[in-house]
Amino acid sequence: MTSQPAHRPRHRPAHAAPPDHDEGSIDNEPTSALPAHRLPPIRPDFLDTAPPPPAREVGDRSGRRSRGRETSVPVTIGSESGNDPRDVETLGENGPGTTDATATSVLTPVVPEDRTAIIPRLHGRGELRVAETADRNSTGDGRQAPRGVRVIPLRPVQTADGYRSVYSEVTRTTPATVARTVARGTGELLITLGLIVLLFAAYEVWGKAAIVNAEQNDLDRQLAQQFAQQPSTSPSAGLGAAVPPPLSGGALARLYIPRLDKNWVVVQGVTQKDIRYAPGHYPNTAMPGEVGNFSVAGHRNRAIFWDLDQLRVGDPIVVETAQTFYVYRVTQSHVVLPTAVQVVAPVPGQPGKKPQDMMLTLTTCNPKFNNYQRLIIHAKLDPGDPSSVVQRTAGRPREIGG
Repeated sequence: MTSQPAHRPRHRPAHAAPPDHDEGSIDNEPTSALPAHRLPPIRPDFLDTAPPPPAREVGDRSGRRSRGRETSVPVTIGSESGNDPRDVETLGENGPGTTDATATSVLTPVVPEDRTAIIPRLHGRGELRVAETADRNSTGDGRQAPRGVRVIPLRPVQTADGYRSVYSEVTRTTPATVARTVARGTGELLITLGLIVLLFAAYEVWGKAAIVNAEQNDLDRQLAQQFAQQPSTSPSAGLGAAVPPPLSGGALARLYIPRLDKNWVVVQGVTQKDIRYAPGHYPNTAMPGEVGNFSVAGHRNRAIFWDLDQLRVGDPIVVETAQTFYVYRVTQSHVVLPTAVQVVAPVPGQPGKKPQDMMLTLTTCNPKFNNYQRLIIHAKLDPGDPSSVVQRTAGRPREIGG
């Protein structure tokens, strides 16, 4: 019994990819070797320099034979394959040492002319999904892409006007984008202006109050020094002492409004500089406790006459001088135009008439945060009431906690 020679496995180079036998793969279809006479002659440097063998007849799997020059390329197995680099074998269809048409050939890479790549869309295991928008699946050179593939731009497209971005359809300028840009810019501008107005309002309401309170503390110390320097003798008949008024901006008296739980140092003068941090006395009106109209103006902010509209008829208003506390009672509250200067006349509302009463008038802006009107408060001192004139040596009047 003759022994059959053991089947010698075909040697496969280390750099060759293993065959793919997975079902569903797009690569498991049988492939046939390309005839060598259709390829350009290729002679890499690492191949043997021996001339190609003469033409011979080659048979395929079906038994048919064709005649032509078949170029077989010997492959040298390097050390990376695990064999001895000194053992050189030529691989072919019939085993070592033979050459045939199925030998490995090196193909020249083909560079596409366009700037796009046609990539199939795979679904599942090797199945192709038909492109959903076939009208846009062009290859960039006017040709329609095959079914089942989608063209994906890789670089900007060159046009007659230059390079065009692949996202130009999204970023191009249209009337809608211009309108959105204008609306966005207008909205941001309005929000910024609104924040500025809010900050200004906050400063007017709370920021100025802190500044006025600090200035009032300085004026209070100044007024206390003036009271200490003036004589403490009480005037006769309870009338105001003939004390000359201070200079413009100087401390004159202290004003109390019990209903508002507020008190301020009144300065001489009603200019913007004088009444910036304190109520101011109209220079040509009567002094506290004198017959006539003791008139005082103040700003409508939270630190001064903010809630002056809360006063009611009969509410006390106390004025403190170096010798006396004068208690006035509110008689009227009304709103006039800024041109109604007759409210500070010796007889309020009756200019030129000789005064007989001791009046007090407070003026401020109206409404709040505006100045196109004036809020006027009139009060009257009753000399017949012993509680209306209280000497400082007797203590504070009961209206302010005496």
